[in-house]
Amino acid sequence: MIRQFLVLLTCSWAFWGCGNGEKEIAENTKKVFKYNQHEGLTSLDPALAKNQANVWAVTQLYNGLFEFNEDLSVHPCLVKTWKVSDDGLTYTFEIRDDIYFHNNEVFPNGKGRQVTAEDFVYSFRRIVDKKTASSGSWVFNDKVLKDKNGNISESSFEATSRTQLKIRLRKPFPPFLQILSMPYTYVVPKEAIEFYGKDFGRNPVGTGPFTLKENDWDEGTSLTMRKNKNYWRRDNNYNQLPYLDIIQINFIADKTQEFLTFKQGKLDLVAGIDPNTVDQLLNKKGEIKDEILSKFNVQQVPYLNTEYIGFQLDPSRYNDPNHPFLNKKVRQAMSYAINREELVSFLRNNLGVPGNGGFVPTALPSFDSGTVKGYHFNEKKAKQLLKEAGFSEGKNFPEVTLYTNPVYAVMMEYLQRQWKAVLGIKIKVDVNNFTLHQEIVDNSKALLFRGSWLGDYPDEENYLSCFYSENFSPVGPNKTHFKNKKFDGLFEIVHQEKNKWKRHELFHQLDQMVMDECAVIVLFYDEVMRITQKDVAGLTANPMNIIHLEWVDFAEENIQPVAEK
Repeated sequence: MIRQFLVLLTCSWAFWGCGNGEKEIAENTKKVFKYNQHEGLTSLDPALAKNQANVWAVTQLYNGLFEFNEDLSVHPCLVKTWKVSDDGLTYTFEIRDDIYFHNNEVFPNGKGRQVTAEDFVYSFRRIVDKKTASSGSWVFNDKVLKDKNGNISESSFEATSRTQLKIRLRKPFPPFLQILSMPYTYVVPKEAIEFYGKDFGRNPVGTGPFTLKENDWDEGTSLTMRKNKNYWRRDNNYNQLPYLDIIQINFIADKTQEFLTFKQGKLDLVAGIDPNTVDQLLNKKGEIKDEILSKFNVQQVPYLNTEYIGFQLDPSRYNDPNHPFLNKKVRQAMSYAINREELVSFLRNNLGVPGNGGFVPTALPSFDSGTVKGYHFNEKKAKQLLKEAGFSEGKNFPEVTLYTNPVYAVMMEYLQRQWKAVLGIKIKVDVNNFTLHQEIVDNSKALLFRGSWLGDYPDEENYLSCFYSENFSPVGPNKTHFKNKKFDGLFEIVHQEKNKWKRHELFHQLDQMVMDECAVIVLFYDEVMRITQKDVAGLTANPMNIIHLEWVDFAEENIQPVAEK
């Protein structure tokens, strides 16, 4: 059935004249796609796209040089051609000459101007500028050319003509094109940054398929994006994209309420499963129920997401230099005390894979549970390790706090019970909203926290960068402040290795180091499950769980996206 489109009524009143007047109503049928974002959307600035809420939103508003398709291959977006020097240090890009920024008051006469290579230079330098405080500065900081003082060199990013861009690296980095597919690297205009200043995150100006107008963001309630009528991309029939007229993002914090709203037909998409609704979707075997399949479209694929419990490993963050968490045996005991198979089976109806391997998830090619040894449930070993650490049966173990967000509260309470039952230790669970939880963790205020790492790009290096000492949070992704010289040295070597099989061997060694030190407790490797209304077409699932709504339409037949030539 073709969906019932939202009908917007635009009313105009004629002036009274000659004793009569009349109300004229024009009806405009609009294609409106509605989805919910239960975690906090903090900014529409791509330089601050550090969580899924921000990434999903900015992906509709901006473009970069490259993008990922469904099989995680890198495809050109705003670039026509490119080449890499033989030494892997210089990248040369020819930018498309038919790309324009959104119409906005920051430009003369409010008309968006053409994108040039200099715009990319500005955007990239802005990411590494400390004044921007970009959470993505790490994507360039340890890769591009630096001067003798250790600062980013002026020649790292250079516009050699109006359409030609050069990027110079200080050492080879094989997945660099993947880096240039990340939302952090989307192009922005200098005029908008200077005009809006700190408010640019609420007044985005990009090149993407949708735009945002003033007052379209009612914080905490909804956000409305509108079709960019001047968008550059067309489909394989040369129809201009996007097909949709409007994207409406709601902010329903409660996942149970979100699913109820979806079943009422007030949302077109639900992504992810809440423990309170999992039984409505899946049977105990992890199979999608027939009643769900009959009413909705369901997509399920492996997810580039590792769910874990993190320890703060920086001794300076502790009042007690002998705190249990600074003892590797305590961390290992807590990991062995968790029954991951039971967790995935009972709390997630077998959606996901128990995290008995390393930090690198199953969706990546190097994953090998037989090579990287993680942790399985072993009650005897858990108790023995805790005893060796001096806390037999939990005696003299201080009560500590485990920080989490609402979606994972039930799961953290399960861990709380397991640690009490197996080890005799008491863990307090502190539940905060998404934004506050992220702030607490990023600023190292939590000694024990629930975390997840969603791959920024589909390479094992991205996951292991979470343990590189130069990537300490809040600027970088190393939230545990894990520091190991041997790890750092090997991590730097892997950047120079071009042979993928040798890279895999190095990744296994790095992952094993993290597991041996038990810097984190891997809980499970996630899977993407998306549920849409039956009439939604053109929305495909991918392991990175990114949505490209420019291809989405409401129809009975799927619309297959093709790469722009």
